[in-house]
Amino acid sequence: MTKALDRAARDHGARVRAALAARFRDLDIAEEAFAEACARAVTAWAGETPRDPVAWLYRVADRAALDMVRRRAVRSGATLPDPEPPPSPEEELMADTRLIPDERLKLIFVCCHPAIHPEARAALTLKLVCGLSTPEIARAFLLPEPTLAQRLVRAKNKIAGAGAPFEVPGPDAWPDRLDAVLSTIEIAYAKAHEDGGGSGRHAGYALEMLGITATLAALVPSEPEVLALAATVRFAEARRPARVDAGGMMVPLDRQDPMTWDKALIAEARPYLARALSAGPPGRRTLHALIHAEWCARSSLDAPAPWRSVLVLYDALMALRDDAITRLNRAVALAEIAGPETALEEVDALDAPGLADFLPYHAVRADLLVKLGLTDAAMEAYDAALKLGPERAERLWLEGKRAGL
Repeated sequence: MTKALDRAARDHGARVRAALAARFRDLDIAEEAFAEACARAVTAWAGETPRDPVAWLYRVADRAALDMVRRRAVRSGATLPDPEPPPSPEEELMADTRLIPDERLKLIFVCCHPAIHPEARAALTLKLVCGLSTPEIARAFLLPEPTLAQRLVRAKNKIAGAGAPFEVPGPDAWPDRLDAVLSTIEIAYAKAHEDGGGSGRHAGYALEMLGITATLAALVPSEPEVLALAATVRFAEARRPARVDAGGMMVPLDRQDPMTWDKALIAEARPYLARALSAGPPGRRTLHALIHAEWCARSSLDAPAPWRSVLVLYDALMALRDDAITRLNRAVALAEIAGPETALEEVDALDAPGLADFLPYHAVRADLLVKLGLTDAAMEAYDAALKLGPERAERLWLEGKRAGL
């Protein structure tokens, strides 16, 4: 029962929430009603799982949402609206399901409404569409959890106050939403990619983002940032076969065997990157794709790691987006070229409110401290990383590194 509920909620929760949001025009009701349906399923499915778990969840959530609307109407003295009539066969045929073919991508576009402040669009979408928790989103944006929670509330209120329609926007509305859409896809994929073993609850986003980026690249084939993101996802996914060893422990990128990488995905990524580069000066997502391409050009473990080229690309990226995460990633390459002491100075100079809860920060810092022979400080850094609850593959690697001290 638990596995069936987890699978239905994970794989189809976005579709159910989207339908509820469209029907009741309220994001809070959509989330609360779906959560209520899942809670009821724990008891109702104890004896037998329904034949169609997703349909069951939708029906129960729909009734729960209607009860919420009725309670609000009673409290406010409002008159309940008439129920919507069922669609006619003609209306069903005319429904434009081909405008944005991917169901989750549709809802991403809807949630990235221009009525919402740009910095809150991706956060709201990650919560509603991808099911990330508020703490997970806060860590992704390096923000304190209360700050992120306030932004989510304001974003929902903004949509409600603006009377924003819950519908698929036409192509003329895409440019205003595209950056938030891409940011959402980036973070959703990053949540899947950070789990090297592919066993976490967000692991399914990895393959899904391959399809979504392909769909998006087909919709806007001349947008370089879209093409670059499609390339990045493919380069990164191509390396998945080498990301864990036989014992399930994470393998760092520079120690992965390129012979085991997925050559078909690498070949699929390169035309996307080439088209992005031909569109003009590279933007930040194109530079990200180039960094991945440098690694995927490595032919074997005997070939030198491309640290110098990677550092040059991170320097270029810093000119476009100078933030803590970019600087942290750059520090890894900097340590290989300029030495761990220089890199540690850069890492210790980072200033972002959410770094204490950002696992890669502690892991990178621990590695630099080890290279400098500062064992006690390195142990503290590994302990800080392990306290943040990494997935199994990453946990095994961190525990192994710490035990090796």
